[in-house]
This record gives sequence, structure tokens and C-alpha cells, in this order.
Amino acid sequence: MEAFYTDNGTENSNDTPPTWGDAHGPFTSTVPPIFRVLLWIIICTGLPLTLLAIYSLYFLVRKGHTAPVYVINLLLSDVLQICCFICLVLDSALVVYLYLFGEMASVGFMVCIALERYLVVARPFWYRFSRSVHMSVLVCVVVWLLPLVYVLPLYLGVDSVVVESVFAVFHLLPLPLLLFFLIGTFKGLSKATRLPLGEKRRIMAAVLLVFVIYFLLFLPSILWSLVEEFREDDVFSDAASVLLFLSPVADLCLYVFIRKGAPHKRLTCLKVETDDDGSSA
Repeated sequence: MEAFYTDNGTENSNDTPPTWGDAHGPFTSTVPPIFRVLLWIIICTGLPLTLLAIYSLYFLVRKGHTAPVYVINLLLSDVLQICCFICLVLDSALVVYLYLFGEMASVGFMVCIALERYLVVARPFWYRFSRSVHMSVLVCVVVWLLPLVYVLPLYLGVDSVVVESVFAVFHLLPLPLLLFFLIGTFKGLSKATRLPLGEKRRIMAAVLLVFVIYFLLFLPSILWSLVEEFREDDVFSDAASVLLFLSPVADLCLYVFIRKGAPHKRLTCLKVETDDDGSSA
């Protein structure tokens, strides 16, 4: 983002890494006291809760559940962001690359979680016989590598317009996917004849929560990257920054729905009507 370029619009040299004081937009030019308080609250509450959630979900993976793999990686990306917050409040802003890396990885894992919930209800038999922990791990590796498309050009000093375009495209691509998974999950649940109402609500709430987190917390930063007027508005920039910082805490809500959700074997054995003539899968 523009945070990592000099005031005359040219790229930062690799010999002069970006600092918090150079930042704009989602990274303010200074770290105001209110920002420090917010970051410390996120650190003190989010870090221990996130680590406990990862520990708990790890045992679900050992029992053969693949869904927690994506949630665990999402929470790991949140841990990376929170650790960067610690460095930021200590005025060590050389971690901006790591923070952006973790933030963009979290977006990818949100898409994976929504996709997994969609497949459970829309393609239950395919999901049951095709899913595996190994495949989930491979997908996670790809998601972890994707942020390099933005971070490496940023580090190498590519033109700011190009870098901001990459940032916007990377964050905009999940929007149609999340909408598709949200609608598809709703349609799939409406056809599930043997799924209890409470479990239907938990599945739908998980996908809806992913979409809401993405829309509310990440969209302002996307607008900041696309619209110059927003980049020049200090109030909007600060608001985008606060919302982006809250994403690691918001992701903890997904843990509740995954942890309390129905076992996959039960979900994937549901009778789901897939044909217009009323035949069942």
C-alpha cells in the first residue's frame, strides 16, 4: 500500500525498509495512544484465546476431521498478525511485510472455510469420499504462498500503482466466491431432509459469519486501495486501520461454529435432493 512508498511517489529502496512513520491508509502516520490501547487489548485477549482455540482444534484433526485444518491455519495467520502488533506497539515497524503476509493469508483461509461448508451440504457424497487431510494440507500450502504475489513486489520496490492494484484484486476476488458459497449453502441446507434445525443454523451461521467479517473488516481497505480520495481522508484511513486490526479477534467466532458443529460423517450421510425430479443423492 501507499504506506510503503516515499512521499514523492517513488518506491522505497531495499536499503530503507518501511517504517510505521512512513505509513498512511490502513497504517497511520503515527501510532496514536488510542491505537496503542486497541492493539494491546487485541494482543492480551486475542493471542491467548487464539492459541487455546488452535490447541483444541488440533485434536479434531487427529480424529479425522478436515474442516479444522483450514480454521487452524486461519488462526495461525491471526497469531502472526498479533505478533506483528506486539512489534508495532514497541515501535518496531519492520514487521509490516509479515503483517501483510498474515493478513492476506487469512483472507484465503476464510474462502477455504466457506468452500468446505458449501461442499458439506451441496456435494455431501463427493466431499465424503474425496476429502483427506493430505489434500487439505496441500491447499493450505498454496494459500500460504499466494500472499507472496503482493509482498514480494512490495519488497522489491515495484511501482505503487501496480502494488495497490495487486492488493485490491487479491482482496476483491473472494467476494464473488463467498457470495456463491453463501447462496449455495443456503440452497443445500433447504434440501437437507434429516439435518436438525440447530445444526442447519450453525452451518449457515459459519458461512454467513465469514462473509460478514470479510465485508465489514476488509472492504474499507479495498476501497482505500482503489479510490484516491479515501487515501487522502485521514478519518477513513484510521477507520480502515481499526477494522483491519480487529479481524484476528473476529476470526475467533468461527472456532465456536466449527467446534460445536455436527460431525462430518453425519453431515455427509444426509439425504440431499439434487435433481429437479425429486430424486435423492
